[in-house]
Amino acid sequence: MIKYRKVGVAGRPSPCGISTRALALALLTATPTFAQTAATTGDGFAASEETATTAGGAGEIPLDEIVVTGFRQSLEVALDAKRNAVSSVDVIVAEDIAKFPDQNLAESLQRIPGISILRDGGEGRSITVRGLGSQFTRVRVNGMETITTSTDGASPNRDRAFDFNVFASELFNSIVVHKTAEASLDEGSLGAVVDLNTGNPLAGKTGLTAVASVQGQYNTLSKDLGPRLAGLVSWKNDEGTFGVSFSAAYQASNTDELGNNTVRWAQAPFRSVRGQPCGGAGESAACKEVANAFHPRIPRYGEVGHDRKRLGLTGSIQWAPTDSTVLSIDGLYSNFKETRSESWGEVLFRSNEKGMDVVDYVIDDKNNLIKGTFDNAWVRTESYERDSKTEFYQLSANLKHEFSDVFRVELLGGFSKSDASISRETTMIFDDRDAMGYSYDYTDSRHPVLTFGTSVTDPANFQLAEIRDRPSSVVNKFRTLSLKTEWDVTDAIQLEAGAVYRRFSFASEAYTRDAVVCPTSNVARPDAVLGEVTCTPSNVTGPGAVYGLPVNSSLANLFHLRKAGQPAGTTTDWLVPNIDAAAAYTGLYDRELTLDAGNTRSVVEEATGGYLQANIRSEIFGMGYAANFGLRYMHTDQKSVGLTSGVALTAKRDYNNWLPSANLALFPTDDIIIRGAVAKVMTRPSLGNLTPGGSVDGFNYRINFGNPNLEPFKATAYDLAFEWYFAPQSIFSVALFAKDIASFPINTITTGTFASTGLPLSVILPSSPAASNPEGREWEIRSIGNGKGGKLKGMEISLQGPFRFLPGFWSNFGGIVNATFVDSDVKYNFGTEDKPIIYKERLNNLSKRAYNATLYYEDSRFSARASVSYRSGFIDGNSATGNIFEGYNSSVNVDASMRYKVTENLELSLEGINLTDDYRDRFVDIFADRNYEYNHFGRTIIFGARYKM
Repeated sequence: MIKYRKVGVAGRPSPCGISTRALALALLTATPTFAQTAATTGDGFAASEETATTAGGAGEIPLDEIVVTGFRQSLEVALDAKRNAVSSVDVIVAEDIAKFPDQNLAESLQRIPGISILRDGGEGRSITVRGLGSQFTRVRVNGMETITTSTDGASPNRDRAFDFNVFASELFNSIVVHKTAEASLDEGSLGAVVDLNTGNPLAGKTGLTAVASVQGQYNTLSKDLGPRLAGLVSWKNDEGTFGVSFSAAYQASNTDELGNNTVRWAQAPFRSVRGQPCGGAGESAACKEVANAFHPRIPRYGEVGHDRKRLGLTGSIQWAPTDSTVLSIDGLYSNFKETRSESWGEVLFRSNEKGMDVVDYVIDDKNNLIKGTFDNAWVRTESYERDSKTEFYQLSANLKHEFSDVFRVELLGGFSKSDASISRETTMIFDDRDAMGYSYDYTDSRHPVLTFGTSVTDPANFQLAEIRDRPSSVVNKFRTLSLKTEWDVTDAIQLEAGAVYRRFSFASEAYTRDAVVCPTSNVARPDAVLGEVTCTPSNVTGPGAVYGLPVNSSLANLFHLRKAGQPAGTTTDWLVPNIDAAAAYTGLYDRELTLDAGNTRSVVEEATGGYLQANIRSEIFGMGYAANFGLRYMHTDQKSVGLTSGVALTAKRDYNNWLPSANLALFPTDDIIIRGAVAKVMTRPSLGNLTPGGSVDGFNYRINFGNPNLEPFKATAYDLAFEWYFAPQSIFSVALFAKDIASFPINTITTGTFASTGLPLSVILPSSPAASNPEGREWEIRSIGNGKGGKLKGMEISLQGPFRFLPGFWSNFGGIVNATFVDSDVKYNFGTEDKPIIYKERLNNLSKRAYNATLYYEDSRFSARASVSYRSGFIDGNSATGNIFEGYNSSVNVDASMRYKVTENLELSLEGINLTDDYRDRFVDIFADRNYEYNHFGRTIIFGARYKM
């Protein structure tokens, strides 16, 4: 009979360094692991005398300490962790202490089969696992579930998704991805549970360890050179009973984003077409043709700047007073600041078409008005700046104790807080509402020619028409207490039981200082501070209309468009507002804040439950196997608050979930593992959809209402995998997976007047077109309800190994390749509740194909890697203004790195990120593939040195 080998909780390592037990076994605390018998590898691995046999007897590795000093050895430790797990697990391990193999955690994760990432501002931000977006992935830091939200990117994350760009990668030494569920794993994931680990001092060598790295980060587009600094100090006493460690990482970078944007396409009638007035009984065929065609709502070129600063700190104290007890206290702090700045030159077709004249036009075979010349065009230039900060901290304590050789207990408790705040989000707008001779040409849809017929560098042509400021904050808090017990009933059977309590709170507050700037009789002097002003038809329409303050050179900056992919003939110079000067001139920051009711809401969830799990390892028909099966029960109490008509509405509810799961690993030979898993899984609804009340979009005449009674996403997950460890550090694997999603919230859409919603007029932003005429057109009223589910299925293929079969130095090469194929079938409603228009499509954020490949070289001094990642297109929303879905087209990213070890202590490095300067291609309408956004971020080069003592 194959016996279970107990791994001591104290796990005191020898002076050799980081251990397989610390990195390959302890990381998988939620998964039973099985050590293999010892053997010395060819890469400097030193075997100890203590060994144990796996259930399958598949090869041998040491149970005691192994020094991880290179990329190849980090791959081996990660592969051992995968091999020893019962469930489907993938691991990434730091090459050495304080030396994570990638500059961004999300970018490391994309090398794992089944994982794709979404970049924002040139950096990996969120992940998709096996076709399921970031809201379906649970992330734990040092074993404790948490959430980080940031305001980075075009749209802040105010949901359950985890923003990986908040943390510097140097703070972590491993990532563990659990792709199949176990009763002992935290619930809440349809996709995966991701463990981020900051390491622990008792896994290090005896005495003092210190590491420092200094790097420079240069971006080819922004021409900015910023610092990247990291350091770690760790100490462990000679007895191996007490250790402390502290690490810090700081990074400052300035990157640019250049390109064009349409802010979607829409249909609308114009005032005239080719000299013929539109509207009425005698309307020309040209007027009807143009009104029916799709045109860009806000065609524009511009620049977005990302000025980022990250500071991260970790601290750990470990005490192992006996061989049976270890106490760990871990702290993590991160401060992520960003100033996002934008400059745009555009024409505001949106809602203003009836005041514009179409001089000439071209419509393509997809009904797009791809080329046109326009008079009385509403020319607009704008400047935007947002100062944001995400401050995250977590403190946790973990106590492990062995009461006997067969009974162990683990107690985990802690809290975390993520505070994402926007202290300033300011927009200033110059308008010229009767510009003549404007033209655009989207014949090459991703590289349009945008030409302003009138001067956009003359201040006399503009008026300061709108000012906006929208400060806000989102605070997430987690409190966790959990108990886990293990009892080795026999040599082959182990029982686990546990209990958990978690309290999660989410609170969002938002305010506005928006105003449309109109001159009034009570403005006594040009520099008068404006109060709340109402624009009337008499001063904004007709010949000589005045709709804002006159612009002079002191209020403006001259903007020059650099390399944005623009063809010849595109206007590249225009005036934009000087935000600081315009804010002082108008007294913007002295204006009283107005509550943004639709974005002020909160949710509190309390989850209480427990689990029972059996772990078995034995033989059947002479074949080894390992299995676990169990049941997890969770009770969720939920309270959500939202504002409607200025009144706080509170909704309460509770629900229960019973989540059975089973995992099986068969070992038909020493080198082959067959895995199977089935489980009931769930994800709680999105926070933004759970609160009562509504948010109002006065630009698109759209109202969104929340639904606090949404049911959780529920699914039954099936997995089957084949793994062949055909050589040391090598694997070929194929995994099949499917999810039968039983429930999936869907949008419900109706149309009606604004009055029918019961919302007060005060919730409409004064800068939006609907503010002056709320009943000028019907509103699209959206909510979300409990709909039918869908199905997801896919396959992962992976091949990894060193090229030891090649002669000479060629044997120092190695490769990693994987491919993922996923598809799903979900129904989306683009009609109304009474007249549904149903489309069957894939899930949001699901790419049907993803490929990753890494070629590496490593000898005793020099190492190099080159990686390429491909992700096919995906949808990320239902879109609007008559378009069917919107999303991103395919992307390819190429990265490379080189390291040279000058001495045993000093190493030099050179890395390149996004070496092909791949453009981000965002589309609107899945059938017409209209250009939504097309921009690039430049290449990033990182060079530096690392010293270890």
